[in-house]
Amino acid sequence: MTHITLKKLVIIGVGLIGGSFALASRKAGIASYIVGVGRSRKNMQHALDLGVIDEIATDMASALRDADFVLLAMPVGQTENIMAQIAPHLETNTVISDAGSTKQDVVTAARNHLSNNLKNFVPGHPIAGAEYSGVLAAQDSLYAGKHVILTPIEETHIAAIEITTLLWQVCGAVVSQMPVEEHDETLAATSHLPHILAFALMNFLHNHSSQPENLLRFAGSGFRDFTRIASSSPEMWRDICLANREALLKQMAAYQQELISLQTILTNKDGEALEKSLSQAREMREKWLNRNN
Repeated sequence: MTHITLKKLVIIGVGLIGGSFALASRKAGIASYIVGVGRSRKNMQHALDLGVIDEIATDMASALRDADFVLLAMPVGQTENIMAQIAPHLETNTVISDAGSTKQDVVTAARNHLSNNLKNFVPGHPIAGAEYSGVLAAQDSLYAGKHVILTPIEETHIAAIEITTLLWQVCGAVVSQMPVEEHDETLAATSHLPHILAFALMNFLHNHSSQPENLLRFAGSGFRDFTRIASSSPEMWRDICLANREALLKQMAAYQQELISLQTILTNKDGEALEKSLSQAREMREKWLNRNN
């Protein structure tokens, strides 16, 4: 792997994702100096105290001066505003990427604000995370063996793609590329829908029981596993769901049809059809696990 060194790495949004990127970059020895930008002074002070970053930026101009690489790792709902803020201060050779779970809205924001730097913009999405947020949850091994999807646009120069790819690879990630639209459709089914279902199940228990805490007393490890992602940041998932609303609504409608099908099978007491449906689901999951082991 070709070696790369960043004299100045800028992380905008030093939480789980941005903080883990900073830690992994530091551990790999590729970032000489890391500057953090963030809304929460408390979180940013934690980042500084923990050695995740070397400096808390006081303004965008100083943060971006002489920056080699900028990672946008804040909630996707802030993308438009942040891109408008950084645009006047980006230098000619600064490469910019993001870590947002949706891509079409990010690309639209980039075209609205980064017209002079689109050649250096590489939309990206690490398929990694945890149910907890903030820099205290960051870890240098978060991306080890995890997928990172890059969705370059037609304006993106190959050199920017190569740099971004290499940075994620030294963080331990497996990097691939796909079109923007395909990314958002795929993630709506495999990430955004599961999060909606986990949140919905918790709300179902809250709204349809006079004493939900009594129900949860008897919840086992299966329930814990299924609802783990309902502990994720509501702000982040609000932004993701709204940003990918059309694709997510399509997946939700299809999922509802699957539930209706199962409801019909149960109504008809059709044990054979039920076992066939459950077996198909089990087989698909086993194949997926085997491919990823």
